[in-house]
Amino acid sequence: MNARKPSVRFLGATALAAATLIVSACAPQTSTNSSSDKDEKTGTLRVWLFQEVGNKPKEKVVDSVVTAFEKAHEGTEVDVEYIPIETRAQRVKAAFNDPKSAPDVMEYGNTDTAGYVKDGGLLDVTEEFGDWTEAKDTDPTAKQSVTVEGKIYGAPFYVGVRALYYRTDVFEELGLEAPKTMDELAETARKIRAAKPELYGLVVGGAYTYGAMPFVWANGGELATGKGGSYASAIDSAAAQKGIKAYTSLFSDDNCPAAKCAGMGGNDTITAFAAGKAGMAIGGDFSHTAVEAGKAKGKYAVVPLPGVKAGSIAPAFAGGNNIGVLKSTSHRTLAVDLMEQLASKKTQTSMFEAMGFLPTFSDVRQQVAAEEPYVKPFAQTLSAGTKFVPASPAWAQIDSSLVLPTMLQEVISGKKDVAAAAGEAATKMDAAFGSAG
Repeated sequence: MNARKPSVRFLGATALAAATLIVSACAPQTSTNSSSDKDEKTGTLRVWLFQEVGNKPKEKVVDSVVTAFEKAHEGTEVDVEYIPIETRAQRVKAAFNDPKSAPDVMEYGNTDTAGYVKDGGLLDVTEEFGDWTEAKDTDPTAKQSVTVEGKIYGAPFYVGVRALYYRTDVFEELGLEAPKTMDELAETARKIRAAKPELYGLVVGGAYTYGAMPFVWANGGELATGKGGSYASAIDSAAAQKGIKAYTSLFSDDNCPAAKCAGMGGNDTITAFAAGKAGMAIGGDFSHTAVEAGKAKGKYAVVPLPGVKAGSIAPAFAGGNNIGVLKSTSHRTLAVDLMEQLASKKTQTSMFEAMGFLPTFSDVRQQVAAEEPYVKPFAQTLSAGTKFVPASPAWAQIDSSLVLPTMLQEVISGKKDVAAAAGEAATKMDAAFGSAG
């Protein structure tokens, strides 16, 4: 064993993960599409990972991966740096502009893929991913999150989806059952609010984009249509408008008053539920720890968010993170190998055990769901089919300029009707898609 500890530096707070090792059955092949003309087989590999609120469990898993990797590659050292997610945009932009300051391998949010590819920062690893024996078990939506115009730029690291949390004690007291359709969801929410006016029925947020989108998708709507450089907004379609109306109708005094709920984001809604202030909430697998730490502990259950028809599951946004190699690396073969170790089945299993992050491999996810009951509704949601944002560099602009929350809040406040607000949002999205090229 290599007794030397990997060099690890800490620079902040928050986000999402990496881990232990399984040496890939198929060593990555050396290729030439790196911007560096070097493929050194020894030396120091720099790695950037996001720092979690509680980072120690993540560090243990990563240290295990690093130790095994260094043992398997004599003359190689791995320098891991944990960076705050809030400042990732500036750090990554600087790295793309100055290869000497750039890491070889980094963790990144899956909605950042297309923008990073446009900026020329990520390495095309299509061939290596295809040769990686574990890749065949990757969840299709997770694979989509590393794919831009048919080419692959990383390995999925973990996935996160949302489902319906509800208070079992409140439901039992009021004789309610978990809703089977979206209409039943709204009816149940109003029954809770009527019987217990101190509670929100279903706590919702006007700034909670990924809580709202399942209503759009379940009604047959889409964020956009097309692919590559030819996306066009579809948020103003008749189906999408139906979903927007269904969601915004929940901002009412008989469920979640607009004055209190219009400004809420996803974290606010989970905080309210965890504090015992709501009968239901739309939360992620990643919300489990927060709910367990609150007043709702021991008095809640989770089911998939119902769709329009009984027995259906509303499509959820597939969030999560990926691990990629930078195009500027001078250690291409080693860097791709390390990427595969950090994103391997063994590592993802260890990361789930340490941090609760859902694996991106379908078989591994089924295994952890069998061992941990709370995972089941999230695994069911993933199996039912999830959605992802347009694979366009424009998405970062659309997201950061709050196009969709603004649309929701204009409807909630009564400033615009659904058609006008959706039409304006579509115009903004199309402008962003057009400028992205």
